[in-house]
Amino acid sequence: MRYLFGCIFFLSLTISVKAQYWQQAVEYEMDIDFDVKTHQFTGIQKINYTNNSPDVIDRVFYHLYFNAFQPGSMMDVRSRTIKDPDSRVGNRIANLSPSEIGYQKVTSLKQDGKAVKYEIVGTILEVELAKPIKPNSSTVLEMEFNAQVPNQIRRSGRNNAEGISYSMTQWYPKLCEYDYQGWHANPYVGREFHGIWGDFDVKISIDNSYIIGGSGYLQSADKIGYGYQSDGKSVNHTPGSKLTWHFKAPNVHDFSWAADPDYTHTKLNRKDGVTLHFLYQENEKTKDNWKLLPGIMDVAMDFINEKYGKYPYKQYSFIQGGDGGMEYAMATLITGERNLNSLVGVSVHELMHSWYQMNLGTNEALYAWMDEGFTSFATARVMNHLRSKGLLTSGPDEFPHARSYAGYFNLVSSGVEEPLTTHADHFNTNFAYGQAAYSKGAVFLSQIEYIVGKEVFDRGMIRYFDEWAFKHPNDNDFIRVMEKESGLELDWYREYFVQTTKTINYSIASVGKSDKKITEVKLRKDGLMPMPVDLKVTETNGDVTYITIPLQMMRGAKTTDGGNTYEVYPDWPWTNEEYTLELPIKSKKIASIEIDPSQRLADVDKERNLMEGKKGKFKN
Repeated sequence: MRYLFGCIFFLSLTISVKAQYWQQAVEYEMDIDFDVKTHQFTGIQKINYTNNSPDVIDRVFYHLYFNAFQPGSMMDVRSRTIKDPDSRVGNRIANLSPSEIGYQKVTSLKQDGKAVKYEIVGTILEVELAKPIKPNSSTVLEMEFNAQVPNQIRRSGRNNAEGISYSMTQWYPKLCEYDYQGWHANPYVGREFHGIWGDFDVKISIDNSYIIGGSGYLQSADKIGYGYQSDGKSVNHTPGSKLTWHFKAPNVHDFSWAADPDYTHTKLNRKDGVTLHFLYQENEKTKDNWKLLPGIMDVAMDFINEKYGKYPYKQYSFIQGGDGGMEYAMATLITGERNLNSLVGVSVHELMHSWYQMNLGTNEALYAWMDEGFTSFATARVMNHLRSKGLLTSGPDEFPHARSYAGYFNLVSSGVEEPLTTHADHFNTNFAYGQAAYSKGAVFLSQIEYIVGKEVFDRGMIRYFDEWAFKHPNDNDFIRVMEKESGLELDWYREYFVQTTKTINYSIASVGKSDKKITEVKLRKDGLMPMPVDLKVTETNGDVTYITIPLQMMRGAKTTDGGNTYEVYPDWPWTNEEYTLELPIKSKKIASIEIDPSQRLADVDKERNLMEGKKGKFKN
């Protein structure tokens, strides 16, 4: 009877846990009338919002991102007062004139036909609903608004440094996300984003000399499509007349676009049915490299689909614009006047974001490292693959993640490191944020591979994508996937590396003899963060033995990694500073003993990680 009760309890608990997962849904319809002379536009927006939460919602919030580009905004103040200002921003917002600022103004807002009360507070619109939205019910929000596109400063804006007319990102009133943590009405201070999965139906009317590229599938542009405009010149322009571009983007959490009268448009139809679009201004700095880009990105996408999951949409656009590189649904905006390696690098990185942000939808504000770090890790592997194919001007690297590790070690030595749990906007320095999100985030993944083994890791990355695409996973969701794939307990790793700034430092203390057939090796843990320790023992005859010493709290160990078979030695309790290893090899037959030959252990001091022997005597 006790067993039956236990089974019933477990079953009910399992059902309860599964029932707790939910996410909101939204459908956008927008009609935009754009005036290129004033850089202003009006919009009519209709949102069908479905409350799938167990909560009654009596208010909603919108992002009004363009309001950040005004003197005195939070972005302006933060950009001028932080210890290490972003050179792209600095005091530029403070110096904007009224005709150069950005704004979004709401002129009407109704819920199910009834006017609601609202207030604009910086970059957030606070709305008191006329009628609460009950669980598992929907409501319709209808808005009229007008906006002015700011001078291009950060991501969005007009007339970027390379002369692109409009980079339209974070450009519309966007409903804030509500999830298991409640509302995420974060003001736009600098970074990052979080949005609701939904369907977008967007019509943009603009002067007919402009060519548009962006998120979604082009339905029509008054019967003129990309193919007809492949040279960017073949539209019959009538001065002052407008063309309406109609896009639909299904199951995305953002919509972006860019427009310029001088765009050249090319495309590549992949074998899997995905069309890659390329929009850029052709000049001496762009023409050669942008013509090579489609073929290279085709190879890159094959590799990404194989290693990280299949891209779920039928198009992706690489668009010259913005202020560097920034990812959006089914598109990216990148600066384009780059050498080939740089152009491919930024294109791969932003495309890779379609997996580690656009398709998984992790809350970037809270888990920026799961976005930027995972993307940086994968980018390094993709770029190395392209180098191995001879598609870039440099050859492959022995260890493609070396730059991420160097960035992390630089962060540690700087003295300004903050835990990865820090909200993206609340890091004390831009440096600490950048190195944490990009470098330490990439190292996080590389060390997971080190712990579980490359073969298990690769399977885990595919499983993570397959199980969590379109579901807003957090760090624990990722760890649980790797635990299930490896059979190891890994919560300790997340708790140390994500929640603290404790560092790893192991060393070989001594190599001696306990008898003629056994060599005694003493290892030390000098850092505050424990990790399993891999050793490579090379004998004088060239034989190599790979050893792994797991942590006791892992409850297991890898046995293979990157094609190598590992001998598993007794556990190392994390409380113990020393560990004695008994090798069944005579000391005079040992040429060297090395900690972490794969370079993936983020050991902050490698000075005593290698000891070389000669006639039984060792020195590092």
